[in-house]
Amino acid sequence: MQVSHTPAAVSAAFDEPNLIAYAGLVPVMRLAERCGLSRVAAEKVRLPRTKNGAGASAGAKVTCIMGGMAAGADSIDDLNVLRHGAMPAVFGGIRAPSTLGTFLRAFTHGHALQLHAVHRRFLGALAAHTPLLPGCGERAFIDIDSTHKRVYGRAKQGAEYGRFKGIRTLHPLLATICTPQSRPVIAGVRMRRGRAADARGAPKFVSEALATAVEAGCTGTRILRADSQFYNAGVIAACRRSGARFSITTGMNPSIKRAVLSIPAEEWQQISYPTAVPDPETGELISDAEVAEISQYTAFASRKKAERVTGRLIVRRVRDLAKPAVAGEQGELFPVWRYHPFFTDNPAGMLRAEREHRHHAVIEQVIADSKASALAHLPSGHFHANAAWLTLWAMTYNLLRATGALSSAFHAKATTATLRTHLVQVPARIARSARRITLHLPHNWPWQHTWTHLFDTVHGPPGPA
Repeated sequence: MQVSHTPAAVSAAFDEPNLIAYAGLVPVMRLAERCGLSRVAAEKVRLPRTKNGAGASAGAKVTCIMGGMAAGADSIDDLNVLRHGAMPAVFGGIRAPSTLGTFLRAFTHGHALQLHAVHRRFLGALAAHTPLLPGCGERAFIDIDSTHKRVYGRAKQGAEYGRFKGIRTLHPLLATICTPQSRPVIAGVRMRRGRAADARGAPKFVSEALATAVEAGCTGTRILRADSQFYNAGVIAACRRSGARFSITTGMNPSIKRAVLSIPAEEWQQISYPTAVPDPETGELISDAEVAEISQYTAFASRKKAERVTGRLIVRRVRDLAKPAVAGEQGELFPVWRYHPFFTDNPAGMLRAEREHRHHAVIEQVIADSKASALAHLPSGHFHANAAWLTLWAMTYNLLRATGALSSAFHAKATTATLRTHLVQVPARIARSARRITLHLPHNWPWQHTWTHLFDTVHGPPGPA
């Protein structure tokens, strides 16, 4: 591809008042309106004692920030993308970035909790209006994990040197919900100081995430999945109080190690991976992984009797290729294994339970998605402003996931970046006639049928309740 004209024959001018760069925001924000976002935000988020009217019109400001994030904004200044061309003709109540920044900086811890309530209500409404979590009435997985977000400003409240030497971070905690047929959506987020322990506040956070899952329609079996930093009695007790099951990596503490080494050799079963190699003689899949279980393992045995938990200890072992047991030309004397145990009360078969537990890694996709979008920066020096920004990103993420679920089977599982490219970042020219606005979009847009289906769906009459 090359430019079709000489430099002297090409010019540019920013002078067209009837163009918009993000026509996809029209159906996206219409979906948010149908789910009552602005109304719920106005009811729940109240900042009555703030200076300069920062707390006024909370619903409009929340939707402005989410609209900017959906368009790709990753800082407060980037929210200015909403104020170009014909955007004021298509959307009302657009606020300036300075106004939105003042609004975020007015947040306290209590106001951040109010925004969490909006997030829960909004997720439930999205799940009710769209096929966001297919199969959630039968089986759903709630994953929790933490991440570190590096920050650079010396004035960032809460930023500390923690796990990473010489790097100042904030330490968010997040929970996601997914089903075997869907990509994860975000059930909850919490902003924490950089040196906060991984499991700090985890029991209460787990209880809230499991309750949010019920609000989103997850009325069947709920299974909490987590890494070893969340292997503690408080997290498991929170699961049991909520009527949920758990599947938590344990690590190799002395008690676990003794239990694993006591498993008889004949009880190990080979597990097949997609990358396993078929044996040329027998046709069986050759895999270096094996699985076994201890059906009755009592965790936290040193605690008082009421806090002890009995469940299944399922162990996956793989060859430790970093320590090959080979000397000279002599073959392998004995295999060297690495063990990966997890503690669960999942009633599924051993191999299925092991596969479902490993699928916990999908939460890492959400974390990677966040750092490639609105969490590329935590834009404020105020801790609670960043906490509000984190929650607004979670709401925007869920909104885009619901948008993809309404659009097509492909977009239901696409990344946020793909949803923006295909459905949101579509230029359009507006035309006015008889008090109507028509969006003229690019001819031969590769995803025009998907976009049109989305637009017609959210602008049609609502389905039966």
